[in-house]
Amino acid sequence: MGLFDKLFGKKAEDEQPEIKSVNSGHEEDWDFYFSNVDDIKGSFYLDLGLSKIAPVRDKPNLVWISVTMNSSREDGLSSNEEYDILIAIEDRLRDFILQNHRSVFAGRLTTDGRRDFYFYLDDSTVYDKCISEAMVAFPSYNYDIGLKEDPEWRFFLDFMYPNLGQVRCIYNRRVIDNLEKNGDQLTKARPVNHWIYFKSENDRTNFLAKIEHLKFDIINEDEKSASGDFPFKLQISRIDNVDIESVDEYVLALWEFANECNGDYDGWETSVERE
Repeated sequence: MGLFDKLFGKKAEDEQPEIKSVNSGHEEDWDFYFSNVDDIKGSFYLDLGLSKIAPVRDKPNLVWISVTMNSSREDGLSSNEEYDILIAIEDRLRDFILQNHRSVFAGRLTTDGRRDFYFYLDDSTVYDKCISEAMVAFPSYNYDIGLKEDPEWRFFLDFMYPNLGQVRCIYNRRVIDNLEKNGDQLTKARPVNHWIYFKSENDRTNFLAKIEHLKFDIINEDEKSASGDFPFKLQISRIDNVDIESVDEYVLALWEFANECNGDYDGWETSVERE
């Protein structure tokens, strides 16, 4: 796989399996995001929590298993029809590899009619035999395997892990999911509050000038707040829709303007609106 441009988007395959804990000494944080991989739409599902401990020095070997899907969608992603068996393949691969190697399951990529699973191992001896024994249960599926040394975990950190904008979109979706879980239909516009912190008062003033055309109301403009390197606080608000497309649009705009002004966009919140 080569270089790629990452894009934002809401995943079509929303339901995700529960990932069993692997004794890797970190708090797991599984989530997904869309990306273009070699100009083809792809979906990453990975343990974001690994970024806090990577690289894991005693697991320098990257192993991947690339399974060709039998009933992929036209865009190359997985179909509902094939969902259960793909999860069964993932579970069996994970169980076999974790039982036979001290390993970490980093995640998977679904793209171009295939699903690729990525593991970091300590000792890769007879890893291929382990995978073959797992895949014998799925005789109708073709697969390829690979191994390379990656002691710095560059594949995970540089290729699998989302960029900062994509991380922000993941957080947006989590807030929206929480609204829906509390009975919000996401159809009603409502006040949405945002918090941004700045290193200097001048940075905050420049930010307000940049967003003037966006018509936000200033709720709180503290002279100083206890926020470490970003002591100048700003709270703004606007009546907005809270569907994922709308939220991503205005949050990413504020985040980018904040970056241009040496600011730290700290997030947004709103009320639950039930019909």
